[in-house]
Amino acid sequence: MSGPQWLRNGGVRGLDAVGLDLSGADLSGGDFSESWFTDAVMRKVTLAGAELYRSDMQGADLSGADLTSASLVRVNLDDAVLAGAILDGANLVKASLYGVDATDARCRGTRFQGSSLLDVDLCGADLTDAVVDQNSFKVRVDSRTAWNGLTGSLFGPVEFVSDEEAREIAGEELARWISERGGNVRVLP
Repeated sequence: MSGPQWLRNGGVRGLDAVGLDLSGADLSGGDFSESWFTDAVMRKVTLAGAELYRSDMQGADLSGADLTSASLVRVNLDDAVLAGAILDGANLVKASLYGVDATDARCRGTRFQGSSLLDVDLCGADLTDAVVDQNSFKVRVDSRTAWNGLTGSLFGPVEFVSDEEAREIAGEELARWISERGGNVRVLP
């Protein structure tokens, strides 16, 4: 097995990786709780099953990263890039996602309970069977965004963009709109 000793030992809690380029690294199953990945370049990194509790990933580029079943509880992902990332089964309870580019991200079965998703681009994202619970959910979506099986409750509004227009959908209209696309959420006032 190659790579640094901390990687061979399954990770390091409190790791300082601010601004580092970890692109393509396999960090699967590692414990990186309370670590700093601020502004790190982590394109196509594999963090499947990793523990990232309370880590700071603000501004990190996680394009195409595999975060399947990762624990991202209370992680700061503000201004991160998650374009094309795989977050299937990931736990993002109480995570902060402000200004995130999550275009074409796959979030099947992802738990976003209590998370703040503000100014998040979810165009082309797959939210199949994802769970929300009292989430701030001011996101941008398009006709490619998949909603099938999305359950829970959220605060809107959602901005729907198409070639012809961009329009805001909120309240009961948003609940119906998501329902028509296979989801079942309660939109909170």
